[in-house]
Amino acid sequence: MKLYLSLLAIVIFTNMNAQDWANVARFKAENELVIENKAPVKMVFMGNSITEGWKLFDPNFFNSTDYVNRGIGGQTTPQMLIRFKQDVLDLKPKGVVILAGTNDIAGNTGPMSIQEIYNQIESMAGLAALNKIEVFLCSVLPVYDYPWKPGLKPAPKIVALNEMLKTLAGEKNYLYIDYFSEMSDDKNGLKASLGADGVHPNEKGYEIMKRVLLNTIGPSFK
Repeated sequence: MKLYLSLLAIVIFTNMNAQDWANVARFKAENELVIENKAPVKMVFMGNSITEGWKLFDPNFFNSTDYVNRGIGGQTTPQMLIRFKQDVLDLKPKGVVILAGTNDIAGNTGPMSIQEIYNQIESMAGLAALNKIEVFLCSVLPVYDYPWKPGLKPAPKIVALNEMLKTLAGEKNYLYIDYFSEMSDDKNGLKASLGADGVHPNEKGYEIMKRVLLNTIGPSFK
């Protein structure tokens, strides 16, 4: 329950500072420390509250610079793209795991089409590739309904976006991390056993994500 309340707080209190819409300053001190120490980074995890919440449920997974968590709750892809240089490129990782798009579909920063969401993710992936960073594109996790914005019917939009991301990965030689297939129910929502609110994974959900990720990324990133 405490972990769930902590995760809920991430969602509610994100992006409170209107002067830093993309929350570029959020990881400023941590990023400077990584750069100053010249610590080798295997992988940066870019995302929203699903990524940020992962370290609450599995802190040991992010206890070194091997895997650096740069998730910020509530964020959409335009916000991530703005902070991508500071939070990913400047750390010079070997790889980046991009898990994004669900908050765009929820309309957290205004209405966005599936194509617009795809374009932002494609831009992040392209920037990483140009900087010789291996790209791991994640499927958007299944959602049947958003508790904070009910009635949007996100499931078919998520399925469509995932198909586009999978195609992009194939075309650009990125690796596609398919969380959706193992976590979705017969309505293309999140399985009830994997999350309390139908959006954010619980401990069991993150265990599945970890297994799927590690089975996909290859030995050089483990």
